[in-house]
Amino acid sequence: MLTVLILFPLALALIAMVLPWYQGRSWLLPIAGAIHLGLVAILLMQPGSMAPTGSWLGLDALSRLVLLVTSPLYFGCAIYAVDYLGLRRDRGNRVIVPCLLVFLSTMTLAIVSRHLGVLWVGVETTTIASAPLIYYNRNRLSIEATWKYLLIGSVGIALAMLGLLFVAYAALGTGIPVSLQLDKLLTDGPLLARPWLHAGFVFLLVGFGTKMGLAPLHAWKPDAYGEAPGMVGALLAGGLTSVAFLAVLRAVQIMGAAGDLAMARHALLGLGLLSLLLAAVFMVRQPDIKRMLAYSSVEHMGILAIGIGIGGLATFGALLHLVNNALTKGCLFLSAGNIHRAFASKHLSEVRGAISALPVSGGLF
Repeated sequence: MLTVLILFPLALALIAMVLPWYQGRSWLLPIAGAIHLGLVAILLMQPGSMAPTGSWLGLDALSRLVLLVTSPLYFGCAIYAVDYLGLRRDRGNRVIVPCLLVFLSTMTLAIVSRHLGVLWVGVETTTIASAPLIYYNRNRLSIEATWKYLLIGSVGIALAMLGLLFVAYAALGTGIPVSLQLDKLLTDGPLLARPWLHAGFVFLLVGFGTKMGLAPLHAWKPDAYGEAPGMVGALLAGGLTSVAFLAVLRAVQIMGAAGDLAMARHALLGLGLLSLLLAAVFMVRQPDIKRMLAYSSVEHMGILAIGIGIGGLATFGALLHLVNNALTKGCLFLSAGNIHRAFASKHLSEVRGAISALPVSGGLF
């Protein structure tokens, strides 16, 4: 069933590319969201772990939690997208609809992966699928935001790839068969060569942390979130960051299995505090509501990193905050998109009477 969960959005993306009916393409999004949500509900109701030892795909407690967050978020954004795309016929939907469907597939692949290589592929392909979504408005600012997103994201993904190579090399000189399968790494953690494992963790943290939006490689977020449509910002802030956080947690799991959890926690605390500091400085000076939400996202990613860095009950708090942040940011970006359309402005100084004009969106924001 996990394979179906990954592949059926790709099939719908192919249909969307050839379907001549404009409104019909848009409706593929909530159809995909509903099917995905239904399949996730069936999977989550099955007792016990669905992560057989040695498998490349599977569900454990962490992946179940992230699926529980991303699937309802996507469904809500898909429903929003039908009306939004209906109002933006000038831009067309032959590109954005397939990209949104591929984005769902690649996020799912990363979430259910039990192999670090497959996880890397999933996170990388989310970048490729989401870049055209940021460029949707096709103006100077959106193309600048897209290029910044691609360049900084590519740096992060390249660093994560180096991290994978270092982790593999950590096993090479110990007589362990080299494997990036998660269960194998967790079992053989105490045998891994420490210098290479430590280097691998640092690169994985910075690489996947870039996709989370952790400082110092967070500069893509304000531009990407600021120029993307509201539902795209919601998916990036609530979905993609959750997937990237899961990737960071996988690296932390390996460090814990190797007995080096303290080093991992110190690194997370450092990046988390840096993210909080930078976000606090820039967020209060932002007149643009979407860019303000972007810096808020940087701040909340820092909170997640600090929670994992502290450990204990703070880990539970970080996971709870993951759910809270994803759903709250989703609502805020969808509301910000409505406000932007209604007032033809994203600047706080030019938005007056939002609650009167848009009771739901204004109230939620």
